[in-house]
Amino acid sequence: MMRVFRPAALALSATLAAFAGSTAIAQEQTQQGADTSAADMPATNTFGRWTTIIDTLDTGQDAHKTCAASTAFLDAIGNAGTLTLSISTGDALPPNAYPAIMITVANRALPTGQNIAATFGDPGVKVSTTVTSSDAVNGRPSWAVDSQPKKALALLRAMRQVTSLDVVFGKAAVASIPMDGFVKAYRSLGKSCGFPTKDVAP
Repeated sequence: MMRVFRPAALALSATLAAFAGSTAIAQEQTQQGADTSAADMPATNTFGRWTTIIDTLDTGQDAHKTCAASTAFLDAIGNAGTLTLSISTGDALPPNAYPAIMITVANRALPTGQNIAATFGDPGVKVSTTVTSSDAVNGRPSWAVDSQPKKALALLRAMRQVTSLDVVFGKAAVASIPMDGFVKAYRSLGKSCGFPTKDVAP
């Protein structure tokens, strides 16, 4: 069963995807871990090729955080894309549930629909799961990865282990996405949103 995403998390994912896409070059020039936050803006940090955004929503009665991380990439034919993780303190947290994983890429030739077979990893590490497509985010189609805890944990561990994450939907190669900075970005999400990260990034 696919997880029902909180609207705040989806909105932040869209914002983060746009942010990551527009700052892909800047990320390479930014010192690792440099803080680029402003007082009235979500806190952002850069770790290698990954950017994190921590947004706090205070309703006056309670406050919760949405924590997201994203990396920008180009697919084999030059289409821009992002791989995004997001989780909120209002959601179930690890180890009961893991950050939602979404891929957004400007390639309308990729398979769409529900429960599309997908493979993530490299020649030495393979994780098989499914993805479900949704409406375009900032003009780009997006695919949400099945969020069953065991599958999500296996995929996150693969992201830690590989240098580049090869992504395939059905028989269509999506991209090979560099993972430089993933471990530090994931640990940052855990620290900010209050969940353990040792099962993914010891």
